[in-house]
Amino acid sequence: MRTVSTPSPALILPPRSSSAILNGSSTSSSAFSTETIAMVHTPPTSLTHPQRGLQQPKDQQEAPIDILPDHAFLQIFTHLPTNQLCRCARVCRRWYNLAWDPRLWRTVRLTGDVLHVDRALRVLTRRLCQDTPNVCLTLEMVVVSGCRRLTDRGLYTVAQCCPELRRLEVAGCYNVSNEAVFEVVSRCPNLEHLDVSGCSKVTCISLTRDVSVKLSPLHGQQISIRYLDMTDCFALEDEGLHTIAAHCTQLTHLYLRRCVRLTDEGLRFLVIYCPFVRELSVSDCRFISDFGLREIAKLEGRLRYLSIAHCTRITDVGVRYVAKYCIRLRYLNARGCEGLTDHGIEHLAKNCLKLKSLDIGKCPLVSDAGLEQLALNSFNLKRLSLKSCESITGRGLQVVAANCFDLQLLNVQDCDVPLEALRFVKRHCKRCVIEHTNPAFF
Repeated sequence: MRTVSTPSPALILPPRSSSAILNGSSTSSSAFSTETIAMVHTPPTSLTHPQRGLQQPKDQQEAPIDILPDHAFLQIFTHLPTNQLCRCARVCRRWYNLAWDPRLWRTVRLTGDVLHVDRALRVLTRRLCQDTPNVCLTLEMVVVSGCRRLTDRGLYTVAQCCPELRRLEVAGCYNVSNEAVFEVVSRCPNLEHLDVSGCSKVTCISLTRDVSVKLSPLHGQQISIRYLDMTDCFALEDEGLHTIAAHCTQLTHLYLRRCVRLTDEGLRFLVIYCPFVRELSVSDCRFISDFGLREIAKLEGRLRYLSIAHCTRITDVGVRYVAKYCIRLRYLNARGCEGLTDHGIEHLAKNCLKLKSLDIGKCPLVSDAGLEQLALNSFNLKRLSLKSCESITGRGLQVVAANCFDLQLLNVQDCDVPLEALRFVKRHCKRCVIEHTNPAFF
């Protein structure tokens, strides 16, 4: 007799009852129910009418929800998370068949610190592989961010069973290593979105050695990843970034926040191999300097988003390179770049005419003169942060408000600006949200 693998909801919602988890109470491994231990179940046979031998009143023979057609159920099920979808599969045979409709399983989303995520992924993929043995052709997205118990074993399962995977998010899963990531990248040729932020053991993205040997030198660099988030991958160095750039030449979005070991040399490799980068963040990379920005400027008109927050070695010189060549820049975060002055803001305002969002908070050398240049050139500006800019006064704010009518957000927290200037901004920028620390303004 064939046994149908049906993941227990307790696998997806760990120990005790679901209500305990929802209420935030913690449990120990000894509190596992028998439902958790039983990893496979046969499909329900008579749960719709548990007492078929007994004659029930007509008004109780069919629940009102059973009147809904199948397509209505499927529409409802599309809004359910993975664990609740598994619960629905155990209600009755009809729900079982609907809950395991392949169209509902393009995404698997698991969360929780105490979740046995390796085991959950193994059981889910086993069930989804029933119609196509050993391969799950429907699953395109796996999100297990925050599942700290995820290990390489869970990623190996995904790599082996999900060749059509397009998106993988394992943010905060610090037990994941390079080898498992290499396996996923090598076995999932359609992978475009990879989030390994907070995975401190990941220092590189590359193909496995076996796959690299099989490919010719001409095709050895073909990895289809376009979006890569390696925020808080503290061990990433220039050599690792070199390897990433050489293999992931189609990158358009790259986030390297707090990768504190990177230097300007790593950015040089990036620009050589990845000319299509549109969004780049190197915030809190303290070794990035004006030379690094000179390399970034080689991306020219393709660059739309740049974050260099708290890169204290950056000055007007580096910003001038970016302003001169990256004329289509829409977003710049330069918060905490203490070497930035009014001259850098002037070059930025006169060259990047499409700039929509600018953060120059904690830049003590930026004054009203820089704001005046910004106001006279950046008419498309919608978001401006001046938090803790000591040299800003009410005069600069009034000039901005008088020219940037589409301003939607203005942050002047910890700035010494008078009440009249804030009221002036409110009158001229009707839709602007003002973040401030003046208790007299409301």
